[in-house]
Amino acid sequence: MFKKTGACMTLGRDGTEGMDGTSSSARMPGGTSGHHAVGQPARIISVGGGKGGVGKSFMLANIATCLARAGYRVIAVDADLEGANLHTCLGAPTPTASLADFVAQREDDLGKLVFDTPIPGVRMIAGTHANLSEAQPTHLRRVRLMRGLRRLQADFVLLDLGAGVHSAVLDYFLVADEGLVVVSPEPTSLENAYTFLRAAFYRRMRLAMVGHGVRKLVTTAMDQRNESGLRTPLDLMREIESLDGADGARFVQTMREFRPRIVVNNVRTAEDIKLGFAMSSVCRKYFGIDAEYLGYVNQDDDVRLSIAAKTPLVEFRPKSDASIYLERIARKVAAGRTPSFDTSSPSATQSPVKSPVKSTTQTNSSGSGRCV
Repeated sequence: MFKKTGACMTLGRDGTEGMDGTSSSARMPGGTSGHHAVGQPARIISVGGGKGGVGKSFMLANIATCLARAGYRVIAVDADLEGANLHTCLGAPTPTASLADFVAQREDDLGKLVFDTPIPGVRMIAGTHANLSEAQPTHLRRVRLMRGLRRLQADFVLLDLGAGVHSAVLDYFLVADEGLVVVSPEPTSLENAYTFLRAAFYRRMRLAMVGHGVRKLVTTAMDQRNESGLRTPLDLMREIESLDGADGARFVQTMREFRPRIVVNNVRTAEDIKLGFAMSSVCRKYFGIDAEYLGYVNQDDDVRLSIAAKTPLVEFRPKSDASIYLERIARKVAAGRTPSFDTSSPSATQSPVKSPVKSTTQTNSSGSGRCV
């Protein structure tokens, strides 16, 4: 049985900024539609990292598969509308409808966009067919999206984020119950990961400062060449706490509840493994936050073969070292959540939702065709 983790961030999903004012009560898995009935909402896990090509989609597809094997109902959502490829990672054919239809307001019911994948227990919302000139949803549409995701009939909703630090990407990362940062042991990946974390930290800070008297100070600190002496986010938090007394202390506590979790992909050496610990240490010193090193996945030639086969590695080579490490990461992600199904039953994780997909095979016309 998986164990319980600590509390997750509350910004946005508890309504402090209005990104997603959905209450965390009164929803429960049930029914046969794409939505919850009454009780516990779906737990949203965002997977980001700032840089394309580090293995976010690969990581998400395999974690989703591991969770489904353990008896959890999983919906994988491809929020990378400018480079959608999660359906390829899961071996799913091109859907007739996707998240792009929600963004373009052609469909308001997210439940109708959910379809089956070949992986038992894993359903998904694809990100194909996007209008690249308007790929990111408006703020209001993002609010509705996050509310809708929490109502989906699932134990876990895994959100595959695009590269970069667009406000939509940052909001998805911050509003999720948990955010995973995937990084590879390369200088460019590390640089982009720190840029992503810094942008997410300041985004959260600005949202937490609504109605607060020191928003200007936050804006000043975001300029790395500012003349105020605020060189790090931790410097800024200390300044706010000293200037604003009790309110400042509450603000600092809100910021310290930002607890991203780090995953290092494509590890080759012992030094690569240490990278996660180094990043966690930097987050404490630079941001004043705890960033847990969730685990790593070693470099494995079978990864490339599994991607070519459009099959998650944990299905393609379940006994490989990389698959074992992926299983460990998934167990940590699932900690504290009771499975919906008894996995001793062969058909326990089969989804009843009909798949709105084409009968043709997958092509690369609506995505890159690579799991990155």
